[in-house]
Amino acid sequence: MAFSTGGRINTNISAQQAYSALNAISREHGIHQLRLATGKRINSASDDPSGYVISKKMEARMRAMSSAVDNVGDAQSVYGVAEGGYQTIADILVTIKEKQARAANGAMGDNELNAIASEINSLAAEIDDIVTSIKFNGVSLFSVDASGNKYDVVFQVGESLTETLSVAFSADVSSSALFSVVATAGSIVSTDIAGLLVDEAINTVNVEIGKIGANVNRLTIKESNLTTAITNTEAAKSRIMDADVAKEQIQVSKLQILQQTSTTQLAQANSAPQNFLSLFK
Repeated sequence: MAFSTGGRINTNISAQQAYSALNAISREHGIHQLRLATGKRINSASDDPSGYVISKKMEARMRAMSSAVDNVGDAQSVYGVAEGGYQTIADILVTIKEKQARAANGAMGDNELNAIASEINSLAAEIDDIVTSIKFNGVSLFSVDASGNKYDVVFQVGESLTETLSVAFSADVSSSALFSVVATAGSIVSTDIAGLLVDEAINTVNVEIGKIGANVNRLTIKESNLTTAITNTEAAKSRIMDADVAKEQIQVSKLQILQQTSTTQLAQANSAPQNFLSLFK
């Protein structure tokens, strides 16, 4: 760094140096003030190029995982709707089992048996109504669509596109499939009651409910893991991006003092050449 004795007044080296120092201090002071204003250590790529790139990558990960958490919630909702439908069907099947056992009574006459068959037909029709009405976002979960396909969709439940979970309900729980006796509800007569495969039907529905319970538990674990990963990634990103407010305030206080001293030195450097005017008296 060049220094001047002050004897050369055409070029005031001391004033230029003080001015340069004041500019540098003011520039740095502005950086720290911006950090305090935004709460971020990195406000542009020039502040820390590598840190900026890493933090943006972390932000992308967090946003993908946040969307995955939403997907997990939707999948849980689908399973919740389906489980409610299966449980209602299971309750109806238990009632039909009760009616079937009641019909196996030698004291029953034709009128009584026909009445029981009529009640079972009504319950079977209700099962078919449930199969038709159980929907999520307007899509039927149990019915077969126009193309002959049952509900089978894929949810992304992680950061990567390959982290997926298939949600499908392949079991046919219509009355005709469950009872394996008649094509449609309403066709059951008294002589069909004993042949209704109600135990197998109950088992079929309970198996589906068990599958739902297992998958919901998986989704709960995935949701917990995603939430933990988001928190940890946010903490890592914070260490890179966020400003240490206490440290920044210390720097601002230091730079404010340096600004004052630099300003004073600049004023003194500008007035120093006037001392040589006394040589001309």
